[in-house]
Parts: sequence; C-alpha cells; structure tokens
Amino acid sequence: MTRAIIIDDEERAREGLSIMLQKYCPEVDIISLCANAKIGIEEIYAQGPDLVFLDVQMPEMSGFQMLEKLGKIDFDVIFVTAFDKYAIKAIKFSALDYLLKPVDIDDLIKAVQKVQQKQQKQSDFQSLLQNVHQVRNDLTRLAIPSENEIIMQEVKDILYCEADSSYTTIYVSGGSKMTVSKTLKEFENILPETKFCRIHHGTLVNIEHVTKYIKGEGGYVIVSNGQHLNVSRRKKESFIQMLSKV
Repeated sequence: MTRAIIIDDEERAREGLSIMLQKYCPEVDIISLCANAKIGIEEIYAQGPDLVFLDVQMPEMSGFQMLEKLGKIDFDVIFVTAFDKYAIKAIKFSALDYLLKPVDIDDLIKAVQKVQQKQQKQSDFQSLLQNVHQVRNDLTRLAIPSENEIIMQEVKDILYCEADSSYTTIYVSGGSKMTVSKTLKEFENILPETKFCRIHHGTLVNIEHVTKYIKGEGGYVIVSNGQHLNVSRRKKESFIQMLSKV
C-alpha cells in the first residue's frame, strides 16, 4: 500500500479527492486529510507518508513554501492545482507530477501509477522544484532533467537553443553544448519571454547574446560566440520589436 496525505484548504476538494482515490486507486491508503500547510507539515512529520497530494495555492503558506520549509523531501508529491499557465508549464517541464482541478479520474489513476513506478530522489526533486517556484521572468537557473542526471544551467549563459526533432540542443557560453529530450517549444514556454525570442521555427535565441543583426528578407543575427543564425520572414517583425527594447 502507498500511504498518502492530502493537503488542501478546500474541504470539498480534500473529500472529493479522497473518495476518488478510495474508489479508483485502492492501492493508496489515505492516512490524513489536512486543511492547510501548517497541519500538513505536522502530519508529514508524524505519519511519514509515501505520497503527498499537495494544493499549490493556499492561504498563509503555499504548497511550494511548505516544501521549502520541510527541507527534507523523502516522499513523492503530486501537485493538485488550478495554478496559472506558466507554473503548469514549469511543472510539466520539470517532469513533476500534477493534477489540474477539477481532478479527472483517468489523470488521477495515471499520476498514481507513475509515482508508484519511480522514486524521485530528494536532491533531484529540490532542483526541479526551483523551476516551478520561481516566477517565469525571474528564472535564473534552469534544472534540466535528462535520463541519468539533472543539469543545473545558468539561464544568462544560454546563447541559443536549436530544435532537433523532439530534442533540443542548447548552446552555452564557453563553447559547450548539450542535447536534451525536450522540444524547443517546451524551452520557449519556460525561459524568460523578455529575454528569449523565437527567430526561426527551429531557433530560440537569448537577446542579451545578440551582438549584431544583419538586415535582409529575414536577415540573420550574430551571437556572442560568432555563430550566424537565420531570422525567418515571419519572425522578423517581432524579433526587431523585442530587440529595440533591450
């Protein structure tokens, strides 16, 4: 059995999720229902759960703040949230589990199965949580999950990203690069929109590393490592507008 705690300030949400789990996920044993993060912390210490269903938006202390206060994360977490779209994208990018309110039965079953199939290490979870906790345009370090490791990358050092089918190659200052199993769209969704611009269907560039723009039908840019990157006609106008604000 997977011993679980539900933490949500809405009584209907707590009770509803508990009933759904009892009916559709009998392998999950609900050991406590908590009305706020403070009670949640107390119950986590007292009960030592395997899994916590955690609401993100709660009064006095959010779900993210609660996890930071706990420090040691030796249980799995499934976020249950109606949070804004950027946070949802960050959760997805970080490969963390989440459910959108109102909770769908099929999504619940899949999330529980996914948690039971893997065990997230504490250090990994804390790194990935950084992506979610920071406001999108304040993101300074990006935790990039790969098959065998999590890469902590300084956002300011990313020069540009190039699409390679369902993979993305990231070029960083100093001449190094990495290829990860994330689409370019996923990087576009999470990287600061005030600093990163899609200049081509296959290229996302850090405006702060653009040293020169050569005009033309679409033109091209030169970035700080000397690389030339084409600008598509469709992206030209939005790119120039963004460049003028730097």
